[in-house]
Amino acid sequence: MKKLLLASLVLASATQGALAHEIKSAKDKDKIPAFDITSAGATTDGRLTTFIMELAGVAGSVKPESIGQLTGSKVESYVWPTDLDPSVVGFDKESGILSLAITAHPDFDDTPLYDENQDGDPANDGADWHSHWVVLTEDQSCSAGLKVRDVSPGVDLLPATAPYLPIALDSPGMSPILDGQTAKITVPISDSENASFDAVTAELQVNENGEAPLLCVTGVHDVASGDLTLPGKIMVSK
Repeated sequence: MKKLLLASLVLASATQGALAHEIKSAKDKDKIPAFDITSAGATTDGRLTTFIMELAGVAGSVKPESIGQLTGSKVESYVWPTDLDPSVVGFDKESGILSLAITAHPDFDDTPLYDENQDGDPANDGADWHSHWVVLTEDQSCSAGLKVRDVSPGVDLLPATAPYLPIALDSPGMSPILDGQTAKITVPISDSENASFDAVTAELQVNENGEAPLLCVTGVHDVASGDLTLPGKIMVSK
């Protein structure tokens, strides 16, 4: 995973155009079934884009254990890296790999505008599965070679719904659907036809000292393509 370079995005967009839009991935008995990807796809109606991931096990059935604090806490995630420019959702242009993520993390809430568990408190929802746009960049100090890009709120460009953490993370409130072996989410992204994507299940961890790199990818459960070449294509829904 440490060898995954941002240059792969250029290679993917140049060479993968003729491939089918859906990505197939063989089951692996050595992987956690809830994170073992069997296929991934994405469609658009020109206004909304839907990303889908099929798993060998029950989607969302495995969450991180709470450690009772933010620093050092873990995040489990279902992620669709894309070759869409980060500026399409409000981040700095050409600042990394724009990725859509469904995450769960019991030790912090990074969706302050939304009350996912509908208990009247919008600040205690991190353990429930929720969505983010994130920008990933390389960092070899992270064990999997990637991190959520570190930023300075007020200096770096962030979407209006970002929680203003010092990372390139947005919390726009799109509701994920985890049903049986399917993880699915629809987002308001237009003109996405033929954009490239991949599917990844991964674990992230907040830096134990609370400093940059603040949120590292520390373990990869599965990559649909096997090598993060983004072979999938967003197709017009029929």
